Amino acid sequence: MCRLFVLMKYPDDLMQRETYKTLVAKQAAQVEEIFPWDLRDEFESGTMPLLLDIRCPDEFEHTHISSSINVPRGILEIAVDYGYEETIPELVEARDRRVVVICRSGNRSILAAYTLQQMGFANVASLQTGLRGWNDYEQPLIDNSGNELDLDLVDDIFLANVSRSQLGPDEIKTV
Repeated sequence: MCRLFVLMKYPDDLMQRETYKTLVAKQAAQVEEIFPWDLRDEFESGTMPLLLDIRCPDEFEHTHISSSINVPRGILEIAVDYGYEETIPELVEARDRRVVVICRSGNRSILAAYTLQQMGFANVASLQTGLRGWNDYEQPLIDNSGNELDLDLVDDIFLANVSRSQLGPDEIKTV
């Protein structure tokens, strides 16, 4: 039996895929975002939200906000439910508590905040501008040993190191 497969060309608008930027933009419309000064105001008002840093453990080890907990984005969904090795009881029990989600620039935190909302968290916000903005606002960051970090050193830590091949063919032409 012979089968004939025909590859059809679809118009570009029918074949559009989601990108990281479009996913973030769509979910940002459904997530509360706060700026670093808003978070500082929450601290000063005596309200201490649960600070959820969803970056990778090595990123968290180098720099984070004091009292934040690290739950990498890759295990978030199982960390917020009981019954898994990755379960974080403090996080599971925070569904009615204020939770501020943190990442480096405020994009991954939007995706994570949206996920938390879908999983029943009632009072979630994403830190707009992320730790970069927190550092620009000259707020303290610490390392894993609890040492406060120099603001200029942190600027260097947060620099994006994107290689030419990671830019993609369209972006390389404009570099």
